[in-house]
Amino acid sequence: MTAKTGTTARLMTALAPELTPGKAATWWSRCRARVRGAGEDGMTTAEYAVGTLAACALAAVLYKVVTSGPVTAALQQLIVKALHATF
Repeated sequence: MTAKTGTTARLMTALAPELTPGKAATWWSRCRARVRGAGEDGMTTAEYAVGTLAACALAAVLYKVVTSGPVTAALQQLIVKALHATF
């Protein structure tokens, strides 16, 4: 066991006492391998830009729908009914 692995094993054993130093080192090695092998699982900057643009477009469409005449009238009617409800 190298000094680095030994330190990691001691740390993992301190955090999870049920792990033996050997199991802790193995667990840590598997975690590192998963992170290294993750590849390109996230979005790139261009994908973030397209996603943001799509979200803004959807928000604009929803805003137009909610502020249209029939929807505004229906919401006002709903609020008036709720305020005049008897208990």
